[in-house]
Order: sequence, then structure tokens, then C-alpha cells
Amino acid sequence: MSAKKKLKTSAMIASIAGEDQPTTSAPFGHALVEAAGKNDKIVGMTADLGKYTDLHIFAKAYPDRYYQMGMAEQLLMMAGAGMAREGFIPFVTTYSVFASRRAYDFICLAIAEENLNVKIVGGLPGLTTGYGPSHQATEDVAIFRGMPNLTIVDPCDAVDIEQSVQAMVDFNGPVYLRLLRGKVPRVLDRFEGYKFEIGKAKQLIDGKDALIISSGLMTMRAIEASDELKEKGKEVGVLHCATIKPLDTQTILEEVRRHPDRPVFVAENHSVVGGLGESVASLLMKEGVAVKFYQIGLPDEFLDAGALPTLHDRYGISTKEVVKTIEQHVAVNVN
Repeated sequence: MSAKKKLKTSAMIASIAGEDQPTTSAPFGHALVEAAGKNDKIVGMTADLGKYTDLHIFAKAYPDRYYQMGMAEQLLMMAGAGMAREGFIPFVTTYSVFASRRAYDFICLAIAEENLNVKIVGGLPGLTTGYGPSHQATEDVAIFRGMPNLTIVDPCDAVDIEQSVQAMVDFNGPVYLRLLRGKVPRVLDRFEGYKFEIGKAKQLIDGKDALIISSGLMTMRAIEASDELKEKGKEVGVLHCATIKPLDTQTILEEVRRHPDRPVFVAENHSVVGGLGESVASLLMKEGVAVKFYQIGLPDEFLDAGALPTLHDRYGISTKEVVKTIEQHVAVNVN
């Protein structure tokens, strides 16, 4: 690392913002406060992680509607189920690893089976922390995809998060949100008229040479890669799937069939096992759509601890590595 670019904070702080990139601080917390001002049924609940899931913003604004359950994720989910039964709209927050691994059975039987209106918000999804496998939820989507009634949302940036909160309030049923927290980049502002909708994929960039289907922070990487490859003479489309379940099968099929000869890349901040990539691959196979298909995601292994930029390069989800992967399968012409 050069002397000109010293780290100002821990190398393992969960920040995905690039240098000089526009950001919003705690977009989830502020959006929940705004929504709560219009709906007195919204309550915030957490398992000793309010500060680390941005729920402390809500706690300050509505202390009488904030519930600190202590280090007890299973109790948190059961309490959330009880709140929903009483007509409230609980937003329960913890780390994604704790929601998916530790509290799975409680979510399944107390919330999903009863189709209760609980919004589960998981921080540190995928590789958004350098603190190793105990904190890296690289398989949370795979764990939750098989759970009936549960909607899975993977927002790209602060814009997505801000809009998704109100959409979750308006949606009746259990939802799992993969939360990007802290100072979250704003990348969707450039797409005029963009609107987050549960269950809807959105075409952000058109491109005849390749298509990236992406979710979460990998949509940000896909946009950056598309911009870089455009300078090299290749048009790479980006289709953002902010909802992983239910998958917007109609839009995906329409977009893939529109340029049937271009390769399809699925990019996700998740293991290549059981996530968006395999969902899309299954859809294309069932529908008899034959395309060149590639996955960009985390390997099926426990990941290392370290600085996020280093880890993103190592595991192939940085913009630089996404560009390299596409260039391996799509010939580019440097102007």
C-alpha cells in the first residue's frame, strides 16, 4: 500500500464505498424513521446489534417503539412473531449469519409457516466484512431460498434501501433483507425513474455483447464493469434483480431472449451454491433457453479474514475482477 493511501480506519470495517463515491449514512435507519412517522404500527427490534444494523437511528427517534432483546436471536424472532400477531409491523435486525444459521428454525415455524408480517433485516451479507466465516453470511440466500412464504430482497445501494423499506411496510408477509449498512454508496441515482419494486427486476443498461444479471452490491460492480468495458468497445447490459425470491422470471427470460447470442453472467455477493446464479440457471434450463452461462460469485469454501478490497480481489467480486472474467469470454477491442 502506498504512503499516499493510508487506511483511516480498520482494514476490516464493512465499507464498500469507493474513494470519492457519493454515499448516504445509515439509509435503512433513516428510511425506517420516515416510514414510522406515517405508520404507528412499525416497531424496531434487535439482538444487541442496534448500532451495527443502523437501528440506533430509529431507537433515538422512537425510543418507546424500540425493543432491545439482548444476545438472543431466537428470542428476537419469537418476539417479532408475537408483535406481528398483535398487528404490529416489526423490523427485526441482527447479522445475517445469526438470522440464517442460528435462528432458522424459529423463523421457519414461528414466522414463515404462519405467514406473519415480520421484516427480518440482516447486516453483513456475503463478503461485506473481513472478520472471517463467523461473520460472513456467504450462504444465507441458499439457506432461506427453500423456506416457503419468505421473500428475499438484496438491495444494491442506498437508493434501493430507502425505497425498499416503504415497499416492505406496504407488503404483507415475511421478508428477509440483506442490509448494506454504514456509509452506503448511491449508484442508482443516475438511472432516471428507477423504482424499487418487490418481485421486479430492472434493466439498468442495455448491451448487445453480454448481459450481467446481478443483485446486491454486485449490481454496483456490474454497472462499473459495464462502463469500463464500454470504453473498450463492448456493450454489456445490466439487469438488476433486487428480489431474489420470488424471482422475476418473466423479465429475465425476456431480457435473455432479446439478444440470444450474447453470454449471460450472473453476479452475486454470495456463494455460487444455492443463490441467484443457480436460480437463473434453473430457470433457463427449465424454459429450454440455451445460452453461454457463467457465474460470478464467492467460492464454495470458508473465506479468509482481511481487508475488504483485498478479499474482493481474491474472490473475484471486485470491479477489476468482474471485468477480467467478462473479458475472458467476450472479446474486447481497445480503442
